[in-house]
Amino acid sequence: MHKRKDVLTTGQVAQICNVAPRTVTKWFDSGQLKGYRIPGSRDRRIPTSELIRFMKAHDIPTDTLEVGKIRVLIIDSDWKSAEETADALQAKGNYEMRTAQSSFDAGLVAQKLVPHVILINLMAPDIDAKSVCKYVRSTEDLSGTKVIAVASNLRESEAEALHDQGFDAVITRPEDAAQVMETIQAVTAIIY
Repeated sequence: MHKRKDVLTTGQVAQICNVAPRTVTKWFDSGQLKGYRIPGSRDRRIPTSELIRFMKAHDIPTDTLEVGKIRVLIIDSDWKSAEETADALQAKGNYEMRTAQSSFDAGLVAQKLVPHVILINLMAPDIDAKSVCKYVRSTEDLSGTKVIAVASNLRESEAEALHDQGFDAVITRPEDAAQVMETIQAVTAIIY
């Protein structure tokens, strides 16, 4: 049995309920959805038990809390490599996969899909991974999205620098589907 996270962010609640984060903020601010604010910040936190009560009271299916498809966007200008990774993940787990070959495509797909996880190939020539990461961090609707940098043979210091730039994780062996899946599971962890 998976251990669930006890407390969720508004971004995570929005993904679970399939609504925009500002909708969750309205529920919270109107007192319909109980939770608390982080002292000294605008961030809100909602206990999982409260979210379940709220979802049941409003006839929102709670099955996404148990097992939902993890929406993953792979950004890689090498579409063949992106498709291979997508196929490998889809074959092994409960994923909804999309791919994008450029930063522009990625922006369009991300707005429609609202992915839980974005995998970005740092070596891809047509993709500005830093800009994509910045865009995700500054877009309210993507506040629950985790961004994973994908680059082979990185040194420890390079991986740490990527964390400092806002990436949630780094995958150094993209050909290893097990490592990719473990990393996705670790960063999403709405369900442990």
